Amino acid sequence: MMNEHLRAFPSPARGERKALHALATLFLSILFLVLPALSARAMEIQSVTSPKGVTAWLVEDYSVPVVAIRLVFGGGSTQDPPGKEGLANLMTGLFDEGAGTLDSEAFQIRLDDAGAEMSFEETRDGIYGSMRMLAEQRDEAFDLLRLAVNEPRFDQAPIDRIRAQVLSGIIANENDPDTVAQNRWARAVYGDHPYSRSDQGTRQSVAAITQADLKALHKAVFARGGLHVAVVGAIDAETLKKKLDMVFGDLPPNQALAPVGDIEPRLAQHIEVNYDLPQTSLQLAWPGVKRTSPDFFPAALMNEILGGGTFTSRLFQEVREKRGLAYSVNSSLVNQDHADALIVTTGTRSDRAAETLGIVRDVVKRLAEDGPTEAELAATKKYLIGAYAINNLDSSSSIAATLVELQLDDLGIDYMQRRSGYINAVTLDQVKAAAKKLLTAEPTIMVVGPPLAGAGKG
Repeated sequence: MMNEHLRAFPSPARGERKALHALATLFLSILFLVLPALSARAMEIQSVTSPKGVTAWLVEDYSVPVVAIRLVFGGGSTQDPPGKEGLANLMTGLFDEGAGTLDSEAFQIRLDDAGAEMSFEETRDGIYGSMRMLAEQRDEAFDLLRLAVNEPRFDQAPIDRIRAQVLSGIIANENDPDTVAQNRWARAVYGDHPYSRSDQGTRQSVAAITQADLKALHKAVFARGGLHVAVVGAIDAETLKKKLDMVFGDLPPNQALAPVGDIEPRLAQHIEVNYDLPQTSLQLAWPGVKRTSPDFFPAALMNEILGGGTFTSRLFQEVREKRGLAYSVNSSLVNQDHADALIVTTGTRSDRAAETLGIVRDVVKRLAEDGPTEAELAATKKYLIGAYAINNLDSSSSIAATLVELQLDDLGIDYMQRRSGYINAVTLDQVKAAAKKLLTAEPTIMVVGPPLAGAGKG
């Protein structure tokens, strides 16, 4: 869950905050629009280590007086105990609902006064936090982040209020076809693995979560050993060292995480989630490739040629351009800490769903058997190299997020300089081998819509 409060000015009345939060968001957004120029030139990334041993990657930029910080603690919803699913999700909604000596109201007023934005969210594998602040008020903003990270109060009134919001969403989603389908998909593909569970939890599991559960998860996850940090903006290395120690230096050295095993997604399944809908959604899964594998870049190029989101991909050309069967169709390599997969998704008119599925499978089959052409590979290399800055470095917040992900993947601080070389070194034979290895498996297929008649193997 991402429970975000956007604040910029003192606000004595809670009812006035919506307009003020909108102004804060607009103000900071205008400032951040200046920062894409940062990615157009050589970007210097510094590794900064504080006296207490907290390390962050820093990109200094003084074009606007703003600082963005992105952080992650390893863990996430995989650490929810059985019967307490949704615990990490609920916890992330409470970090700005009181910390230290400040109750919810006092904390949010202080955040208003600091002119800062703060949010937390969980994924399966991590607890992420973000903060954007005006440089001239960074002392106050960093102090609030320190309180949220080290001393969240988890008071009962905010727990009950945020729990009610979560439960409302769960109840609303019980009849939502997409949510029902994704829950079915996760159980089918991941079995009893923690990845099969809903991050939001169930009515029963969320209702069972206590204050003690929240405190125990915070204690287990929030430790320096599982922390990665990136900072972008108007702050120098020496100042950042002091802030790192202030915010993170007193955390325990090591996490106390429950072990989570690796899992291969279960393939060769056909899942139908029947609803009387005018449009049918299709989702297919093939084997993936680990981010650290030597086959990753050949697989990434192959995926881009298949359906990686460009207008020239084979799936886009065959499904949309030639036949007009779908507005969008794409494929993606999904890398998680404990599982990897290649996923294809699209949606089409229900009376043409079987036809669309057959075309998707035929495109995949032909790529697996014949591989791409030299021209396709050359164009895809050029696109992947050129699009990286646009997709990953278009604002200070996205730069900080990218730097955190590079740390998580252990790719090295000079990865951006090395990346083009990795891509250009990939040969046509390597891409053909990746296509044959990943795409010849029988996929798991999920159909969300009316019963699908005549769905062949393709």
